[in-house]
Amino acid sequence: MSTQLPRITVSRRNPYLLETEGGKPFFMLGDTAWELLHRLTKPEVIEYLGHRKRQKFNMIWMCFLPECDCVRRPTRTGVLPLEYEDPLMLNPKYVAWTQWVIEEAAKRGLYIGFLPAWGDKMTAPWGAGPVLFNDSKVAKGFGEIIGKHFGHNSNILWVLGGDRPPYLEKGTWMEAQAKESHLNPESDWRPLWQAMAEGIHSTSKFRHVMTYHPNGGTGSSHYLHQESWLDMNCMQSGHGGGHDVPLWKTIEADRQLEPKKPTFDAEPNYEDHPVSPWPKWEPKNGFFDEYDVRRQLWRSVFAGACGVIYGHHSIWNFADEHHRWINHAKMPWREAVRRPGAEQIHVLRDLIESLPFESLVPDQSILVSNGDGGQHMRAMRNGDGTFLMIYCPHQGRVRLSANRISNRTVEWLDPRTGKRQPMKGVDDGALKLFEAPVDLDWVLIVR
Repeated sequence: MSTQLPRITVSRRNPYLLETEGGKPFFMLGDTAWELLHRLTKPEVIEYLGHRKRQKFNMIWMCFLPECDCVRRPTRTGVLPLEYEDPLMLNPKYVAWTQWVIEEAAKRGLYIGFLPAWGDKMTAPWGAGPVLFNDSKVAKGFGEIIGKHFGHNSNILWVLGGDRPPYLEKGTWMEAQAKESHLNPESDWRPLWQAMAEGIHSTSKFRHVMTYHPNGGTGSSHYLHQESWLDMNCMQSGHGGGHDVPLWKTIEADRQLEPKKPTFDAEPNYEDHPVSPWPKWEPKNGFFDEYDVRRQLWRSVFAGACGVIYGHHSIWNFADEHHRWINHAKMPWREAVRRPGAEQIHVLRDLIESLPFESLVPDQSILVSNGDGGQHMRAMRNGDGTFLMIYCPHQGRVRLSANRISNRTVEWLDPRTGKRQPMKGVDDGALKLFEAPVDLDWVLIVR
Protein backbone atom coordinates (compact mmCIF):
# COMPACT_ATOMS: atom_id res chain seq x y z
CA MET A 1 0.00 0.00 0.00
CA SER A 2 1.59 3.26 -1.11
CA THR A 3 1.81 6.36 1.08
CA GLN A 4 -0.69 8.95 -0.12
CA LEU A 5 -0.11 12.67 0.42
CA PRO A 6 -2.81 15.30 -0.21
CA ARG A 7 -2.80 15.86 -3.97
CA ILE A 8 -1.65 19.27 -5.27
CA THR A 9 -4.16 21.31 -7.28
CA VAL A 10 -4.43 24.88 -8.57
CA SER A 11 -5.94 27.06 -5.84
CA ARG A 12 -9.68 27.68 -6.10
CA ARG A 13 -9.33 30.97 -4.21
CA ASN A 14 -6.29 32.37 -6.01
CA PRO A 15 -5.55 31.03 -9.53
CA TYR A 16 -1.91 32.13 -9.27
CA LEU A 17 -1.21 29.71 -6.41
CA LEU A 18 -1.33 26.03 -5.52
CA GLU A 19 -3.16 24.23 -2.75
CA THR A 20 -3.74 20.67 -1.61
CA GLU A 21 -7.00 18.96 -2.44
CA GLY A 22 -8.20 19.74 1.09
CA GLY A 23 -7.86 23.46 0.39
CA LYS A 24 -4.63 24.13 2.31
CA PRO A 25 -2.30 26.62 0.53
CA PHE A 26 0.78 24.88 -0.86
CA PHE A 27 4.03 26.81 -1.24
CA MET A 28 6.30 24.77 -3.51
CA LEU A 29 9.95 24.64 -2.46
CA GLY A 30 11.70 22.17 -4.72
CA ASP A 31 15.17 20.86 -5.44
CA THR A 32 16.56 19.91 -8.84
CA ALA A 33 17.67 16.26 -8.82
CA TRP A 34 17.30 15.40 -12.51
CA GLU A 35 19.66 12.39 -12.59
CA LEU A 36 18.65 10.85 -9.26
CA LEU A 37 17.18 7.66 -10.74
CA HIS A 38 20.25 6.95 -12.81
CA ARG A 39 23.04 7.90 -10.44
CA LEU A 40 22.10 6.94 -6.88
CA THR A 41 21.67 3.68 -4.98
CA LYS A 42 18.94 3.02 -2.42
CA PRO A 43 21.07 4.03 0.60
CA GLU A 44 22.14 7.21 -1.23
CA VAL A 45 18.54 8.09 -2.09
CA ILE A 46 17.58 7.75 1.57
CA GLU A 47 20.55 9.89 2.57
CA TYR A 48 19.73 12.61 0.03
CA LEU A 49 16.00 12.71 0.82
CA GLY A 50 16.82 12.94 4.51
CA HIS A 51 18.90 16.06 3.95
CA ARG A 52 16.22 17.76 1.89
CA LYS A 53 13.50 16.87 4.39
CA ARG A 54 15.58 18.37 7.19
CA GLN A 55 16.12 21.53 5.13
CA LYS A 56 12.33 21.85 4.67
CA PHE A 57 12.14 21.22 0.94
CA ASN A 58 8.78 19.73 -0.04
CA MET A 59 9.36 18.65 -3.64
CA ILE A 60 12.10 16.82 -5.55
CA TRP A 61 12.37 17.23 -9.34
CA MET A 62 13.63 14.12 -11.13
CA CYS A 63 13.51 12.65 -14.63
CA PHE A 64 12.46 9.14 -15.68
CA LEU A 65 14.55 9.30 -18.89
CA PRO A 66 17.17 11.90 -17.97
CA GLU A 67 19.65 13.78 -20.10
CA CYS A 68 23.01 12.09 -19.62
CA ASP A 69 22.71 9.23 -22.11
CA CYS A 70 20.45 7.23 -19.79
CA VAL A 71 18.93 5.11 -22.55
CA ARG A 72 22.27 3.47 -23.35
CA ARG A 73 24.00 3.66 -19.97
CA PRO A 74 22.62 1.60 -17.09
CA THR A 75 21.91 2.80 -13.57
CA ARG A 76 24.37 2.24 -10.72
CA THR A 77 22.77 -1.18 -10.22
CA GLY A 78 23.08 -2.13 -13.90
CA VAL A 79 19.51 -1.50 -15.05
CA LEU A 80 18.50 0.16 -18.32
CA PRO A 81 15.15 2.04 -18.35
CA LEU A 82 13.98 0.66 -21.70
CA GLU A 83 14.15 -2.64 -23.49
CA TYR A 84 15.68 -2.40 -26.98
CA GLU A 85 15.63 1.43 -26.66
CA ASP A 86 11.88 1.22 -27.23
CA PRO A 87 9.86 3.84 -25.28
CA LEU A 88 6.85 1.53 -25.35
CA MET A 89 8.81 -1.25 -23.61
CA LEU A 90 9.78 -0.09 -20.12
CA ASN A 91 12.13 -2.29 -18.11
CA PRO A 92 10.05 -3.67 -15.18
CA LYS A 93 13.08 -3.43 -12.87
CA TYR A 94 13.49 0.28 -13.67
CA VAL A 95 9.76 0.87 -13.15
CA ALA A 96 9.96 -0.82 -9.74
CA TRP A 97 13.03 1.23 -8.82
CA THR A 98 11.27 4.47 -9.80
CA GLN A 99 8.18 3.53 -7.79
CA TRP A 100 10.36 2.81 -4.77
CA VAL A 101 11.92 6.31 -4.98
CA ILE A 102 8.49 7.97 -5.29
CA GLU A 103 7.27 6.00 -2.27
CA GLU A 104 10.33 6.88 -0.18
CA ALA A 105 9.73 10.55 -0.97
CA ALA A 106 6.07 10.26 0.05
CA LYS A 107 7.04 8.66 3.38
CA ARG A 108 8.98 11.86 4.13
CA GLY A 109 6.19 14.18 3.02
CA LEU A 110 8.00 15.04 -0.21
CA TYR A 111 6.31 15.52 -3.57
CA ILE A 112 7.93 14.58 -6.90
CA GLY A 113 8.16 16.90 -9.88
CA PHE A 114 8.18 14.02 -12.35
CA LEU A 115 9.58 14.59 -15.84
CA PRO A 116 8.89 11.54 -18.06
CA ALA A 117 11.57 12.23 -20.69
CA TRP A 118 14.19 14.93 -21.16
CA GLY A 119 13.71 17.19 -24.16
CA ASP A 120 16.57 15.67 -26.16
CA LYS A 121 14.41 12.55 -26.56
CA MET A 122 11.92 14.68 -28.54
CA THR A 123 14.27 15.69 -31.40
CA ALA A 124 15.32 19.07 -29.96
CA PRO A 125 18.55 20.26 -31.59
CA TRP A 126 21.10 19.35 -28.91
CA GLY A 127 21.74 16.61 -26.36
CA ALA A 128 22.71 12.93 -26.24
CA GLY A 129 19.28 11.64 -27.19
CA PRO A 130 18.50 9.29 -28.78
CA VAL A 131 15.34 10.55 -30.46
CA LEU A 132 12.52 8.35 -29.18
CA PHE A 133 9.38 10.31 -29.99
CA ASN A 134 8.98 11.22 -33.63
CA ASP A 135 5.23 10.79 -34.00
CA SER A 136 2.17 11.41 -31.85
CA LYS A 137 1.23 7.75 -31.59
CA VAL A 138 4.49 6.83 -29.87
CA ALA A 139 4.39 9.93 -27.64
CA LYS A 140 0.85 9.17 -26.54
CA GLY A 141 1.60 5.49 -26.01
CA PHE A 142 4.56 6.34 -23.78
CA GLY A 143 2.38 8.78 -21.86
CA GLU A 144 -0.25 6.10 -21.34
CA ILE A 145 2.34 3.71 -19.94
CA ILE A 146 3.88 6.34 -17.65
CA GLY A 147 0.44 7.41 -16.41
CA LYS A 148 -0.58 3.83 -15.73
CA HIS A 149 2.60 3.01 -13.77
CA PHE A 150 2.93 6.19 -11.72
CA GLY A 151 -0.34 8.14 -11.93
CA HIS A 152 -1.73 6.40 -8.83
CA ASN A 153 0.81 8.23 -6.65
CA SER A 154 -0.79 11.29 -5.09
CA ASN A 155 2.58 13.06 -4.58
CA ILE A 156 3.19 13.64 -8.30
CA LEU A 157 3.39 16.90 -10.27
CA TRP A 158 3.91 16.21 -13.99
CA VAL A 159 6.66 18.12 -15.78
CA LEU A 160 6.90 17.86 -19.57
CA GLY A 161 9.67 19.46 -21.62
CA GLY A 162 13.17 19.22 -20.23
CA ASP A 163 15.29 22.31 -21.03
CA ARG A 164 14.12 22.40 -24.64
CA PRO A 165 11.74 24.58 -26.68
CA PRO A 166 8.46 22.98 -27.82
CA TYR A 167 9.05 24.49 -31.26
CA LEU A 168 11.83 26.33 -33.06
CA GLU A 169 11.64 29.98 -34.02
CA LYS A 170 13.21 31.49 -37.11
CA GLY A 171 15.40 34.49 -36.52
CA THR A 172 16.61 33.30 -33.11
CA TRP A 173 19.69 31.44 -31.88
CA MET A 174 17.65 28.24 -32.18
CA GLU A 175 17.64 28.57 -35.96
CA ALA A 176 21.43 28.25 -36.02
CA GLN A 177 21.27 25.28 -33.65
CA ALA A 178 18.74 23.62 -35.92
CA LYS A 179 20.89 24.05 -39.00
CA GLU A 180 23.90 22.52 -37.23
CA SER A 181 21.74 19.51 -36.33
CA HIS A 182 20.19 19.28 -39.81
CA LEU A 183 16.72 20.07 -38.47
CA ASN A 184 13.98 22.11 -40.04
CA PRO A 185 14.30 25.58 -38.42
CA GLU A 186 10.50 25.63 -38.20
CA SER A 187 10.21 22.30 -36.36
CA ASP A 188 7.17 22.16 -34.11
CA TRP A 189 6.92 19.44 -31.45
CA ARG A 190 3.81 20.77 -29.72
CA PRO A 191 1.59 17.98 -31.15
CA LEU A 192 3.96 15.41 -29.63
CA TRP A 193 3.91 17.02 -26.18
CA GLN A 194 0.13 17.33 -26.37
CA ALA A 195 -0.13 13.64 -27.26
CA MET A 196 2.12 12.68 -24.33
CA ALA A 197 0.03 14.83 -21.98
CA GLU A 198 -3.17 13.20 -23.23
CA GLY A 199 -1.68 9.77 -22.77
CA ILE A 200 -0.62 10.50 -19.18
CA HIS A 201 -4.01 11.90 -18.19
CA SER A 202 -5.91 9.07 -19.87
CA THR A 203 -4.43 6.37 -17.63
CA SER A 204 -3.56 8.23 -14.40
CA LYS A 205 -5.69 7.55 -11.37
CA PHE A 206 -5.49 11.25 -10.41
CA ARG A 207 -5.67 14.43 -12.47
CA HIS A 208 -2.33 15.85 -11.40
CA VAL A 209 -1.16 19.39 -12.10
CA MET A 210 1.02 19.54 -15.23
CA THR A 211 3.63 22.07 -16.35
CA TYR A 212 6.41 22.38 -18.96
CA HIS A 213 10.12 22.96 -18.26
CA PRO A 214 11.46 25.20 -21.08
CA ASN A 215 14.90 26.13 -22.33
CA GLY A 216 16.98 28.75 -20.52
CA GLY A 217 16.03 32.40 -20.69
CA THR A 218 12.37 31.86 -21.45
CA GLY A 219 9.12 30.49 -20.08
CA SER A 220 6.36 28.08 -21.03
CA SER A 221 3.93 30.99 -21.40
CA HIS A 222 5.86 32.16 -24.46
CA TYR A 223 5.05 28.90 -26.24
CA LEU A 224 2.18 27.11 -24.58
CA HIS A 225 0.01 29.30 -22.37
CA GLN A 226 -3.24 28.49 -24.22
CA GLU A 227 -2.65 24.73 -24.21
CA SER A 228 -5.40 23.09 -22.16
CA TRP A 229 -3.02 20.52 -20.66
CA LEU A 230 -0.72 23.23 -19.24
CA ASP A 231 -2.04 23.93 -15.74
CA MET A 232 0.91 25.99 -14.54
CA ASN A 233 3.55 28.13 -16.25
CA CYS A 234 7.23 27.46 -15.67
CA MET A 235 10.21 29.63 -16.57
CA GLN A 236 13.96 29.06 -16.54
CA SER A 237 15.87 32.25 -15.80
CA GLY A 238 18.87 29.96 -16.00
CA HIS A 239 22.60 30.10 -15.51
CA GLY A 240 23.85 31.50 -18.81
CA GLY A 241 22.72 35.12 -18.45
CA GLY A 242 25.02 36.12 -15.61
CA HIS A 243 23.93 37.73 -12.36
CA ASP A 244 20.50 39.19 -11.65
CA VAL A 245 18.56 38.08 -14.73
CA PRO A 246 15.27 40.08 -14.42
CA LEU A 247 13.11 37.02 -13.83
CA TRP A 248 10.50 39.21 -12.16
CA LYS A 249 9.54 40.63 -15.55
CA THR A 250 8.54 37.20 -16.85
CA ILE A 251 6.55 36.46 -13.70
CA GLU A 252 4.81 39.85 -13.89
CA ALA A 253 3.95 39.23 -17.55
CA ASP A 254 2.64 35.72 -16.81
CA ARG A 255 0.28 37.13 -14.19
CA GLN A 256 -1.29 39.40 -16.81
CA LEU A 257 -2.27 36.53 -19.12
CA GLU A 258 -5.66 34.89 -19.55
CA PRO A 259 -6.59 32.31 -18.48
CA LYS A 260 -4.93 32.92 -15.11
CA LYS A 261 -2.37 30.27 -14.15
CA PRO A 262 0.29 29.86 -11.46
CA THR A 263 3.85 30.60 -12.54
CA PHE A 264 7.31 30.02 -11.07
CA ASP A 265 11.03 29.81 -11.85
CA ALA A 266 12.19 26.20 -12.10
CA GLU A 267 15.85 27.04 -12.70
CA PRO A 268 17.27 30.20 -11.20
CA ASN A 269 21.08 30.26 -11.10
CA TYR A 270 22.35 27.07 -9.49
CA GLU A 271 24.55 27.41 -6.43
CA ASP A 272 28.24 26.83 -7.31
CA HIS A 273 27.56 26.96 -11.06
CA PRO A 274 30.08 28.87 -13.23
CA VAL A 275 29.05 32.46 -13.96
CA SER A 276 29.26 32.97 -17.70
CA PRO A 277 26.90 33.54 -20.60
CA TRP A 278 25.91 30.48 -22.59
CA PRO A 279 27.27 28.49 -24.40
CA LYS A 280 30.77 28.40 -22.82
CA TRP A 281 31.07 28.09 -19.05
CA GLU A 282 34.17 29.87 -17.73
CA PRO A 283 35.22 29.14 -14.12
CA LYS A 284 37.60 32.10 -14.25
CA ASN A 285 34.52 34.35 -14.14
CA GLY A 286 33.56 32.91 -10.75
CA PHE A 287 30.66 30.81 -9.48
CA PHE A 288 27.19 31.68 -8.22
CA ASP A 289 27.10 31.64 -4.42
CA GLU A 290 24.34 31.54 -1.83
CA TYR A 291 23.83 35.31 -2.06
CA ASP A 292 23.14 35.00 -5.81
CA VAL A 293 20.73 32.16 -5.06
CA ARG A 294 18.84 34.07 -2.37
CA ARG A 295 18.43 37.18 -4.52
CA GLN A 296 16.77 35.28 -7.34
CA LEU A 297 14.64 32.91 -5.27
CA TRP A 298 13.26 35.59 -2.96
CA ARG A 299 12.61 38.09 -5.73
CA SER A 300 10.78 35.52 -7.86
CA VAL A 301 8.39 34.69 -5.03
CA PHE A 302 7.87 38.35 -4.10
CA ALA A 303 7.09 39.00 -7.78
CA GLY A 304 4.15 36.62 -7.47
CA ALA A 305 5.45 33.10 -8.11
CA CYS A 306 3.64 30.14 -6.51
CA GLY A 307 6.94 28.72 -5.27
CA VAL A 308 10.44 28.14 -6.55
CA ILE A 309 12.89 25.36 -7.38
CA TYR A 310 16.41 25.57 -5.90
CA GLY A 311 19.32 23.92 -7.66
CA HIS A 312 22.95 23.03 -7.03
CA HIS A 313 25.37 22.33 -9.85
CA SER A 314 26.71 19.16 -8.20
CA ILE A 315 23.28 17.86 -7.14
CA TRP A 316 21.30 17.81 -10.39
CA ASN A 317 23.78 15.27 -11.82
CA PHE A 318 25.00 13.86 -8.45
CA ALA A 319 28.70 14.39 -9.01
CA ASP A 320 30.84 11.75 -7.32
CA GLU A 321 33.61 9.26 -8.02
CA HIS A 322 31.28 7.12 -10.16
CA HIS A 323 30.55 9.73 -12.85
CA ARG A 324 32.24 12.33 -14.99
CA TRP A 325 31.75 15.75 -13.44
CA ILE A 326 29.88 18.17 -15.71
CA ASN A 327 30.65 21.82 -16.56
CA HIS A 328 33.26 22.40 -13.85
CA ALA A 329 31.33 21.09 -10.85
CA LYS A 330 33.25 22.11 -7.75
CA MET A 331 32.49 19.34 -5.25
CA PRO A 332 30.85 15.92 -4.79
CA TRP A 333 27.13 15.86 -4.11
CA ARG A 334 27.53 14.76 -0.48
CA GLU A 335 29.32 18.03 0.22
CA ALA A 336 27.01 20.06 -2.00
CA VAL A 337 23.85 18.89 -0.23
CA ARG A 338 24.89 20.96 2.81
CA ARG A 339 25.78 24.17 0.98
CA PRO A 340 24.59 27.48 2.50
CA GLY A 341 21.94 28.22 -0.12
CA ALA A 342 20.18 24.93 0.60
CA GLU A 343 20.46 25.41 4.35
CA GLN A 344 19.02 28.95 4.21
CA ILE A 345 16.11 28.71 1.81
CA HIS A 346 13.74 27.31 4.44
CA VAL A 347 13.53 30.86 5.80
CA LEU A 348 11.56 31.84 2.70
CA ARG A 349 9.14 28.95 3.11
CA ASP A 350 8.80 29.59 6.84
CA LEU A 351 7.90 33.23 6.23
CA ILE A 352 5.38 32.54 3.46
CA GLU A 353 3.66 29.74 5.37
CA SER A 354 3.37 31.94 8.47
CA LEU A 355 1.17 34.31 6.46
CA PRO A 356 -2.19 34.04 4.71
CA PHE A 357 -0.33 33.16 1.51
CA GLU A 358 -3.44 33.11 -0.68
CA SER A 359 -4.10 36.81 0.07
CA LEU A 360 -0.60 38.09 -0.72
CA VAL A 361 -0.16 40.16 -3.87
CA PRO A 362 2.95 41.76 -5.40
CA ASP A 363 2.78 45.56 -5.22
CA GLN A 364 5.74 47.66 -6.36
CA SER A 365 3.80 50.89 -5.66
CA ILE A 366 4.83 50.45 -2.03
CA LEU A 367 8.37 51.41 -3.06
CA VAL A 368 9.34 54.92 -4.06
CA SER A 369 12.22 53.43 -6.09
CA ASN A 370 12.63 49.78 -7.14
CA GLY A 371 16.29 49.74 -8.18
CA ASP A 372 17.75 47.78 -11.10
CA GLY A 373 19.75 44.55 -11.47
CA GLY A 374 21.39 43.53 -8.23
CA GLN A 375 19.75 46.51 -6.51
CA HIS A 376 16.22 45.57 -7.56
CA MET A 377 13.78 45.24 -4.65
CA ARG A 378 10.45 43.43 -4.60
CA ALA A 379 7.42 44.19 -2.44
CA MET A 380 4.31 42.26 -1.41
CA ARG A 381 1.29 43.07 0.73
CA ASN A 382 -1.84 41.36 1.91
CA GLY A 383 -5.24 42.21 0.45
CA ASP A 384 -6.15 45.07 2.80
CA GLY A 385 -2.65 46.51 3.07
CA THR A 386 -2.25 45.85 6.80
CA PHE A 387 0.87 43.79 6.13
CA LEU A 388 3.78 44.72 3.84
CA MET A 389 7.13 43.09 3.16
CA ILE A 390 10.02 44.15 0.94
CA TYR A 391 12.97 42.02 -0.13
CA CYS A 392 16.01 44.30 -0.17
CA PRO A 393 19.06 42.71 -1.86
CA HIS A 394 21.55 45.36 -0.69
CA GLN A 395 22.56 47.66 2.11
CA GLY A 396 21.13 51.15 1.78
CA ARG A 397 17.98 53.10 2.23
CA VAL A 398 14.56 51.68 1.52
CA ARG A 399 12.15 54.49 0.73
CA LEU A 400 8.43 54.02 1.33
CA SER A 401 5.48 56.39 1.35
CA ALA A 402 5.02 57.38 4.98
CA ASN A 403 1.23 57.13 4.82
CA ARG A 404 1.52 53.42 4.01
CA ILE A 405 3.30 52.56 7.27
CA SER A 406 2.35 55.07 9.98
CA ASN A 407 1.57 53.55 13.38
CA ARG A 408 2.96 50.21 12.29
CA THR A 409 5.38 47.65 13.75
CA VAL A 410 8.49 47.42 11.59
CA GLU A 411 11.27 44.82 11.71
CA TRP A 412 14.05 43.37 9.61
CA LEU A 413 14.18 39.63 8.90
CA ASP A 414 17.52 37.98 8.09
CA PRO A 415 16.97 35.64 5.08
CA ARG A 416 20.03 33.63 6.14
CA THR A 417 18.84 32.74 9.64
CA GLY A 418 15.21 33.82 10.00
CA LYS A 419 16.11 36.01 12.98
CA ARG A 420 14.32 39.33 13.33
CA GLN A 421 15.21 42.68 14.79
CA PRO A 422 13.05 45.76 15.32
CA MET A 423 13.69 48.88 13.27
CA LYS A 424 12.55 52.48 13.39
CA GLY A 425 12.30 54.55 10.24
CA VAL A 426 13.23 58.18 9.73
CA ASP A 427 10.58 60.57 8.43
CA ASP A 428 11.60 62.65 5.46
CA GLY A 429 8.54 64.60 4.43
CA ALA A 430 6.17 62.24 2.64
CA LEU A 431 8.70 59.40 2.82
CA LYS A 432 9.77 56.89 5.43
CA LEU A 433 13.41 55.81 5.23
CA PHE A 434 14.87 52.56 6.57
CA GLU A 435 18.55 51.58 6.62
CA ALA A 436 19.29 47.91 5.98
CA PRO A 437 21.39 46.48 8.85
CA VAL A 438 24.30 44.96 6.88
CA ASP A 439 25.83 45.01 3.42
CA LEU A 440 23.86 42.01 2.12
CA ASP A 441 20.17 41.23 1.77
CA TRP A 442 17.36 41.69 4.30
CA VAL A 443 13.57 41.57 4.35
CA LEU A 444 11.67 44.58 5.69
CA ILE A 445 8.39 43.56 7.36
CA VAL A 446 5.74 46.13 8.23
CA ARG A 447 2.68 45.14 10.23
